[in-house]
Amino acid sequence: MIRRLLLYCTVLLLFVSTGSCDKEDEYTTSPRENFEALWTILDEHYCFFEYKEVDWNQVYAAYKPRVNEEMDQYELFNLLGDMMAELKDGHTNLISSFDLARYWKWYEDYPDNFNEQIQKNYLGTDYHIAGGMKYKMLLPDSIGYIYYPSFSSGVGESNLDYVLYSFKDCSGLIIDVRENEGGSMTYSDRIASRFADQTVTAGYIVHKTGPGHNDFSEPYPFDLEPSSRIRWLRPVVVLTNRRCYSATNDFVNKMRLLPYVTVMGDRTGGGSGLPFYSELPNGWSVRFSASPILNADKEITEFGIDPDIQVNMTEEDIRKGKDTIIETALKLLKQAAERP
Repeated sequence: MIRRLLLYCTVLLLFVSTGSCDKEDEYTTSPRENFEALWTILDEHYCFFEYKEVDWNQVYAAYKPRVNEEMDQYELFNLLGDMMAELKDGHTNLISSFDLARYWKWYEDYPDNFNEQIQKNYLGTDYHIAGGMKYKMLLPDSIGYIYYPSFSSGVGESNLDYVLYSFKDCSGLIIDVRENEGGSMTYSDRIASRFADQTVTAGYIVHKTGPGHNDFSEPYPFDLEPSSRIRWLRPVVVLTNRRCYSATNDFVNKMRLLPYVTVMGDRTGGGSGLPFYSELPNGWSVRFSASPILNADKEITEFGIDPDIQVNMTEEDIRKGKDTIIETALKLLKQAAERP
């Protein structure tokens, strides 16, 4: 699967780098030229205009009058960042040497459903660390608990062997990816493969084939294959909240297909477009979603994935120092262990 994704990434990157505005090859600080270049790059390569019902021509008409040659670089940066925010996409960024424009509304207006101080009541300080994972057995229930805060933190095959083997006497496992805003899909695939009992079609990828907003290839399937190393084929609960984004959204998309897995918590934040980079004439970098990844039903999950069981942290539990979502997962796993 990863090789296929890398092939598509390479093809799309070549298309983006060769198909963008010619102005990019000529350095200029002109606000108007940089505005036109940014608008054109996104117009030709961004992948979710129709899905998000964004009228990009209307955005152009609204922002162009606000651009003038007397603007300083900070004013221009703020204006272009505001224009990119019209896409409502956490994968869209304008990057300069002095700032990073970002869109965070995909989680800001939702409950946190995570409290680091309360999580310490479960993890304590005696947890183990393997790669980017923190893990321990939760007593007295003998339930394994893994907290993985970032898919940017490497997890090797040997790390996973040791982690899963340490839970050999556990009847259930919790994988907590709340607050995980993504990183490398390599780790998403590697971890999910440890819970697969057979090969499944995990989703589809499409790429832009031209500058039109609807110029896309046919969906190409990719599979999740079972690992040949230690696997876990007992009940698993994956904990989510709105800050589960990008590669974490991809991980949840894979895990929800597997027979022993229950997704619990809040809807993920989404971010199902593969991000790519281009450059403006003044040297600023532009990051944007250029290639949609679809789920196994060929649906876009850009706006997130609903859990199997919706659970929000309650104020009463927070006052008591309890994590409602962890407590509900423990109850579910204990019930599963008690069934004949």
